[in-house]
Amino acid sequence: MPGKLLLLIALLVAGSFAGAAEKKEGYLLKEGDVLEVSVWREDALKRQAVVLPDGSITFPLAGRVEVAGLGIAEAAERIAGQLDQFITDPKVTVVISGIGGNRIYVIGNVGKPGPIILDKPMTAMQALSLAGGLGKFADENSIKILRETPEGQQVLSVRYSDLIKAKDLSTNWQLKAGDTLLVP
Repeated sequence: MPGKLLLLIALLVAGSFAGAAEKKEGYLLKEGDVLEVSVWREDALKRQAVVLPDGSITFPLAGRVEVAGLGIAEAAERIAGQLDQFITDPKVTVVISGIGGNRIYVIGNVGKPGPIILDKPMTAMQALSLAGGLGKFADENSIKILRETPEGQQVLSVRYSDLIKAKDLSTNWQLKAGDTLLVP
């Protein structure tokens, strides 16, 4: 009986680690990100590559490689797969050196409209703060977040007057790369 109990505990612990690994996706590459790509023992194949608007990079011998939406390990595997016909068992390393594709845009009646790099999780209020706050004539209860989703464009309302008073924080949305914060 104790052996079965130990086996059950081991399976539960292993399952919890596997579940945690599945949930953690890590950073997914986006258009505008800058990558350092190298191939072990192939000094001539060390390059900086920018993820293009079509989601690809170009790399010597591999040619065009689609990487947007992939993690760095998946991107390295994909590049290695395309190098396989030229190099025996290529060991590819991908390092993110710039997250230029991870940005949101704040437009309208704010102190400093423009793009903001999402270098950490950010809410609507944090983005408004980085954009210099609301302008004098901003309509604080008509602020919208425009978000592209696979189903089409989504519009989220931000009620600034509720947020600033900590009355109702439900509209302090977590921002995602590509969001546009519109302040009329």
